[in-house]
Amino acid sequence: MARSETRAVEVDPSPFHLPGSGRAAALCLHGLTGTPYEVRPIGEALSAAGIAAVGPALPGHNETPERLARVSHEEWVAAGREALARLRAVHARVFVVGLSMGGLVSLALAAEGRVDAAIVVGVPLRLRQPAVRLVPLAKRFVRFFPKGGGSDIRDAAARARHPSYDRMPLAAVHELLRLQRRVRALLPRIQAPLLVAHGALDRTAHPDDAREILRGVASAEREHLSLPDSGHVVPVDCDAARFVAAAVEFLRRYA
Repeated sequence: MARSETRAVEVDPSPFHLPGSGRAAALCLHGLTGTPYEVRPIGEALSAAGIAAVGPALPGHNETPERLARVSHEEWVAAGREALARLRAVHARVFVVGLSMGGLVSLALAAEGRVDAAIVVGVPLRLRQPAVRLVPLAKRFVRFFPKGGGSDIRDAAARARHPSYDRMPLAAVHELLRLQRRVRALLPRIQAPLLVAHGALDRTAHPDDAREILRGVASAEREHLSLPDSGHVVPVDCDAARFVAAAVEFLRRYA
């Protein structure tokens, strides 16, 4: 199971299914090596606003790093697709909200025309570290590398209690690279209303990626939200309240 990076404060990394009072629902997707805890604040706010919210653990998460190392990116997309289909069966309007890798999955699903609106935050369209090009070879010799320093969160207290794997499987990084290439090619197919948010202090995904997404999609309605005091995991960082309020306001227009 994913564990908190400190035991000082207990948090709930489990999947959630929160009710709504209307006919709309949102699928909330977390990031790589993370848990539904990362997007629970969005889910709770949407539920309070009448929009049902579901936050599953994507394949390989809330299990072990070893299990994650055996998961393909298509399994993440397929899990999201199946969750959306279940929501569509009982809700007239279906949205997707994705953080980081979950944002990539959300964009892939939006490109398939499966959502009525989408919100993504901290999406890494590409990894800029020079060593990334060695990952396909390096994963054969090095299975994991430690996530030193905790998650990319500027709020020290939030970073200390954030539940996440303490190791990153190189095989999972390779699958992320494959998913990035896939999503970059799919951007022109996205037509759903789209809100793209990004922490200005993000050290994991460059803020320019948000602008590239907005330039690449075909959505007639698209918005950009920059969060000045946050790192990568915006929904639990310094600008969480501002981001959550913007997300609720955006989706209520289409609910």
